[in-house]
Parts: sequence; C-alpha cells; structure tokens
Amino acid sequence: MNKYFHSIKKTVKGRVPWLVPIYSYFCWNFVIRPRWRKMGMAIFTEHYRRNGWGNGESVSGEGSTVEQTAVIRAALPNIVRDFQIRTLLDIPCGDFNWMKLLELPVQYTGADIVAEIVAENQRRFGNPARAFARLDLTVDALPAADLILCRDCLFHLSYEHISQALANIKRSGSRFLLTTTHTRLSQNKNIVTGEWRRLNLQLPPFSLPAPLLLVDEKCPNPASPDKHLGLWRISDL
Repeated sequence: MNKYFHSIKKTVKGRVPWLVPIYSYFCWNFVIRPRWRKMGMAIFTEHYRRNGWGNGESVSGEGSTVEQTAVIRAALPNIVRDFQIRTLLDIPCGDFNWMKLLELPVQYTGADIVAEIVAENQRRFGNPARAFARLDLTVDALPAADLILCRDCLFHLSYEHISQALANIKRSGSRFLLTTTHTRLSQNKNIVTGEWRRLNLQLPPFSLPAPLLLVDEKCPNPASPDKHLGLWRISDL
C-alpha cells in the first residue's frame, strides 16, 4: 500500500507540486495511521517484511548497527557483572546484529514479535546458552530473568501499549529493566504504534522513578541526542 501512495505522490509532485504537502497530510492521517492503529503490534511484522526501517546493515534499523551500539556493547558486560545478572531476556531482540558480537556470561533468551526473525536467529545463533522465542511484549507471558533488555522499543508504542508492556514486565517476576529513555525531553506525546517519537519515561503518564543508572548511548542521530538506556529495579516501577 505504501508503494502505491508513493507512486501517486511522485506523480503529483511532477504535475502539481503545491499539492504534495496536502496529499501527504491526508494519506498519513486518514489512510496510513488509521490502518496502523487497527493493526496494533502486528505493524512490526509488516515493517520487517517491507524493510520499513530502511537500513542496509540491519533490518532492525539504524539503531541496531554496529556503529550505533558501540556504547551499549561496552556498558552491558559491566552491568551484567555489577548487578549479578545470570539470565537475560532481550525483547525485542531484532535480527541480533549487534548482540552477536558479545559473549556475555548469561543464559540468554532473545524474543521478538516477528516470527521470521525468531526462526532465523534460532537457526543461525541458537545454542545451549542462547535461545530465541516469539513473544509479544504487551500480552505474552515473559520468562523471569535477572535483566530484561528492552532497547529501542517503547518509543515506537502508543501510551496504551507501553502501559501494557510495563505491566507485563512487572508480572514476569524479573529483577531489572534496562530500557530506552530520552532524558532531556520535557513533555511526552502519544503516537500510533509503529511510529516513533522521543520518550522520557520519568515524565507523565508513566512517571517512573529515577533510574539506578543511565547509559548515554552517544547517539549520532540529531533527532535523538539525549538517548539513554535507563536501569530500573522492576519492583520499583
């Protein structure tokens, strides 16, 4: 469907360029967003199948490239050591592009909502200390883990889906949550699941307490200069 709209947009741009902003606004707000709202979490499978994140290195997007994960790859072993992490649930694990470079002393479970990603990861990377499972963060029972890593996920979710995800994480009986937050954002806004915006989890409507630690990812994307990973004790959420 998106290819169809892009084709029309190209035609409009060539013939009546002043109509392009009007056409884009109409398509996004009255066609694409309502469709995504109906799809819910299934939109992520469509993004994967269409390479919607548009990155040549990783189907999980630019945030999963080796370059953009340098800081977290350096920090994660220290977090595992300092907080005595023995079991790790990585959800969503995406295509395992950067995590494959780490050898952590943990029992690792990578979970994702996209069945094709899970199957490919299990085929390529599964071993006795590393398993992959198809799980929806918002509704499926999550395995208890010392640490849940939920990187580059919640900022793609609506308020409703974030609330469901946090409640589901609490139900898991896990100890710590390491997740993305934007520390200098002064006000959150709601979106349709599948879109993106910066998200500060310490602000309403979530109002999480101060994290135990913050890892500045040094994100090179100018749209996300304050991107951090925050570590919370799940019992405090």
